[in-house]
Amino acid sequence: MASLCYSLPLTLKSFHPKPSPNLSFLNHPKPKLRLPKPPTGVTRMSLNPTPATDRLISVAAYSLPFFNSLQYGRYLFIQYPQLGTLFEPVLPFLSLYRSVPYASFVAFFALYLGVVRNQSFSHYARFNSMQAVTLDVLLVVPLLLTRILNPGRAGLGFKLMVWGHTGIFVFSCLCFVYGVVSCVLGRTPYLPFVADAAGRQV
Repeated sequence: MASLCYSLPLTLKSFHPKPSPNLSFLNHPKPKLRLPKPPTGVTRMSLNPTPATDRLISVAAYSLPFFNSLQYGRYLFIQYPQLGTLFEPVLPFLSLYRSVPYASFVAFFALYLGVVRNQSFSHYARFNSMQAVTLDVLLVVPLLLTRILNPGRAGLGFKLMVWGHTGIFVFSCLCFVYGVVSCVLGRTPYLPFVADAAGRQV
């Protein structure tokens, strides 16, 4: 018994506990996964939401004020005859337009009553048609002023009339080109002096 009690402290002294395994890695935060960024050079292709029929109606609508404004360009054509070559592609359509009796009135009421006031057409076609109708109405005002004031064939009044008619013709041509190109691309053109009035009527 004494020998057992004597050997017990020696056994305890010789016993060394094993060190616990290092589990510190369990406390470390997990690395975050980084997704690859999409390439910046990729662009999305979007289909044109404007139907082709609405674009065609809008293009035809803008031809009404353009055809009626050609009379304002006669002084410019007299001074620069070479400009007539730019309008040669339009001459067949102009001849067809003028072959119809009262073509201006027919086209005006066809656009206003048949398209602008017809709710079956889209807002895009109605708005562009209303812009064309409004511009066509504004083109009548210079003719009325010319007949009322009667500037004659010479003098300052005649020069002012020539400058005014030439400016109106250039403005109408720019509106026509801007409207047609925008409609072909499916975009909405906003003509100056016209868009606000047309938007209130549609």
